[in-house]
Parts: sequence; structure tokens; C-alpha cells
Amino acid sequence: MDEPFSYRPTLPTSTSDLEKSASRGEGNAKENGNLDLPGLSEDAGLERQLKSRHIQMISLGGVIGTGLFLVSGGFITLGQRFVDPAFSFLQGWLYWYNWVVTLPAELSAAAVLIGYWNDTVNPAVWITVCLVVAVGINLGGARAYGEMEFWFAIIKILTIVGLIVLGIVLTAGGGPDHKAIGFRYWHNPGPFVQYMGIAGSKGRFLGFWAVLVQASYSYLGTEIVAIAAGEAANPKKTLPRAIKTVYIRILMFYIVGTFVIGLLVSSADPRLDLSTGTAISSPFVIAINNAGIKGLPGLVNACLLTAAWSAASSDLYTASRALYGLSVNGNAPRVFAKLTPYGLPWVSLLVCVLVGLLSYMSAGAHTAGQVFNYFADMTSVCGLIGWAGICYTYIRWYNGMKAQGIDRDALPYRAPLQPYLTWYSMIACCVILFFSGFQVFINIDGDFDQGTFWTTYIPIIICPFLYFPYKWYYRCTTVSYDQMDFVSGSRVEEEEEEELPHGFWARLWKKITL
Repeated sequence: MDEPFSYRPTLPTSTSDLEKSASRGEGNAKENGNLDLPGLSEDAGLERQLKSRHIQMISLGGVIGTGLFLVSGGFITLGQRFVDPAFSFLQGWLYWYNWVVTLPAELSAAAVLIGYWNDTVNPAVWITVCLVVAVGINLGGARAYGEMEFWFAIIKILTIVGLIVLGIVLTAGGGPDHKAIGFRYWHNPGPFVQYMGIAGSKGRFLGFWAVLVQASYSYLGTEIVAIAAGEAANPKKTLPRAIKTVYIRILMFYIVGTFVIGLLVSSADPRLDLSTGTAISSPFVIAINNAGIKGLPGLVNACLLTAAWSAASSDLYTASRALYGLSVNGNAPRVFAKLTPYGLPWVSLLVCVLVGLLSYMSAGAHTAGQVFNYFADMTSVCGLIGWAGICYTYIRWYNGMKAQGIDRDALPYRAPLQPYLTWYSMIACCVILFFSGFQVFINIDGDFDQGTFWTTYIPIIICPFLYFPYKWYYRCTTVSYDQMDFVSGSRVEEEEEEELPHGFWARLWKKITL
């Protein structure tokens, strides 16, 4: 979408102008419900340590497994500025809940992956190891996180590209068994299979609908680029370019990858059942084993394990920054805004690590896969609510820009087909949310799956209990279009010099992403 904070109708040309601009920004912030926190100076805020190459690689590979981060100034703050403080309060806590719950999900996934090599050791051991790795990366601050995510992203990109190429080769009969797979699984059992034994087109449609929420789990985090400005060194130039790489990730990594998986493995293969708690459930590992390739499944699993480490690190980073942003905006206790001298929100980080201990629920020998499914359901639902909220905030921002006569051509980046695509996205998210847990009602007179019901619908149920009491207690009013503030938070200082690409491939990549 467009970049709201980049609009600058007038820039201060002197020190006095700058002071006046800051004063106006402070006043607008207070009118819109922002709270000033004593002891939090400008120098004490999050530091802009993420360089251009970090943002580029994170935008391309940082969500292969999960998403990235939220900071003060992201869509939570924009919800307060363009909707009302109660909406920001709701979105902020749901977004934190989203990513803090994703952490134990990824830790459980890591335990499943390691179980491929050794299923005799309790998963709690592997969960502990992975949690220590994630905490260690986050203790290094934004720069250490960005550097590690840069290299993790490279590994993930090379892995998925290699698996796609290998999948095409195996499909064509290039494996050791020399058996061409072709489109056989598209004929038997077919691309659409019956759901829960329901016959006909109804069963096939329900099978398709059942995976929408699960699919959203893989797409969570695609909003990272739009909210990365809080710790990006040169957001005005870096972010618009990084946004343009998202289509590469979606097209190549998700759509092409899913297409190849559909060719390689039958949807009726019992080894796909994640509740078995082993990494043999990975369709790529199943396909490689079917082809008789020795040793490669272990290598693939090792690469996937780095993806799980990266995802867990990203989840911890995101959740801690979300909690920090809530505190800065006055929507959480002030203690969560405490920073170390080098800008690490250590109290928020500690709280998120404690929540991550929920991953030990999967310490049973064969429950890691099931626990992962439960956490993934909760994360997906919260993510869809967050996307719907982002869309609603954007629509109000769009209408506010129009009401105040501000031309979108003044922005560094303008999303196409707006606001129509945003309306479509918001409606689609709401429909999927409403019907996300339909499967628990099919056999309501038989075995009622309480675990799936609560993990699917509890985030939806708590929404009104967060929004309306806050709105009533603080008597929040919706921000009118003519009172919306489009200036506060904009960077008026000169942008830092951009990193120049070195070498042929670096220059080629820059041309692609311009």
C-alpha cells in the first residue's frame, strides 16, 4: 500500500521552523490519544540499524517460515491516528498476541524437524536449544538481528529455489528411480479431494476452504516492509524498492512452490499428517524419499531447521517491538518501554520469552505436530484480523488524504488499483474469519473438537471485549477526515547515503528492484 508517513507538504527550512513543526506534531499526537512517557527521549528510542541489504533480503526471504516486525510508527500507531485510540489498542494487543503465539509454534516446528534425525530425545531438549538461539540473536539488538536474518534469508532462498528445481527434475523422471510423475496426482486422487468424506462438489469446495486459514499462516508477515521504517536507516529510498520484491516472493516461493508440491506428492499420502510429530510430514522430504535419493532428506531438513531458527528469532523480535510500541503509545504499562543503552527493549523481550515457554506443551513424544497446528490456527486468525484492520486503516487514510486535498502523487510509493483492492482484501479476510472453524460444526452431534474451536475463534471473541470497554472508559471518538494528521512522524532530516551495490549481480539486483 501507499506509505502514509512519507508525505511532506512543507519542510522546515530553519531551526525555528523545525521547532514549530515539532510543536505542531506533538499537539496533534496528544489530540489523537498518544501519551508522552517521562524518561523517554528521542535519543532513547529504537535505533535505525537495519541497512538497505538487510531490508532487501528480509523483504524477499524473511517470511519464508514466518514474518518480521512491528515498531512504534507502524500500523498500530496509524490506527490511533486515522481511526481512534480504541482501535489502535485492539490492533496492538492482537498483533502482539499474534506474534508471541507464533514463537512457540515455530519452536514446536523446530522440534518436529530435529525429530527426523533423533526421535528418542524428548522435544523439550530441542525446544530449549532453539529458544536459546533465538534469544541470543535478539540480545544483539537490531543490527545483530538484521545481519543474522540476512544470512538466514539467503539460506532459505537457496533452499526453496533448489527444492523447486529438484521437484521439476523428479516430476520429469530425473530421479534415481527414473519414474516420471507428471500430473498423475492431478488425476488420482485429483487436485480437489473430498473433505471429511462429503461427496460431490460440496465436499471438494469444503476441502479447498479448509486450507485457507492454514495457507494464511504461510503468508503472515508480508506486511513487514510497510512497517519496517521504524528501524530502517534509509526508509524513503529502501522501502519502496523492497516493496516491489514482494511479488517475487509470492510468485516464486509460494505459488510455484505449492504447484510443484502438488505434482510431487499425493494429497492422500498418510505421511503428510503432521500429528505424527515427525519431519517426514514435509512433502519435499516425502518426494525425495520416494525417489530413493539417499542423504538429501537430511540436508533439506537441516536447511529447514535454519528457517525455523530464523522464524523463531523473527517472532521474538516482532513481539518484543509490538509490546514496546504499545507501551510507548500508552496502551501497555510503561515498564515495557524500558530500553538498554543500545536501544534494546529488554523488558518486552523478557516477557515474550516467558510466553515462548508455552512451546513446552509439545514436550510429549508425539504431540509436537498437533501443538504446532493449534498455535498455527491462533496465529492465522489473529493475522487475518490484523490484515482486516490494516485495510480499514488504509481506507480511512485514503479518504482522509482525499478530503484534505492531498495528492497521492506526492508519495514515494503508490499502490495500484486503490482503494478497490483494499476493499476486496478486507471483505475476503472477514469472510474467511467467519467461516474459519466450520469443520467443528459438521459433526457437532458427534466428536466436537474443542481444541480447534477455541484456538480458531477465541481471538475473534476477545475483540469486542478489548475494543468497547476501552472506547467507553476513555470516551474515544473516531478521528474525522479533516482532523487527520499526515505530518507527525515524518522524517525531516536528510536521508543517509545509500549503500552502493558492488559487483555485477548486486547491480543487476538493484535494477530489478528499482
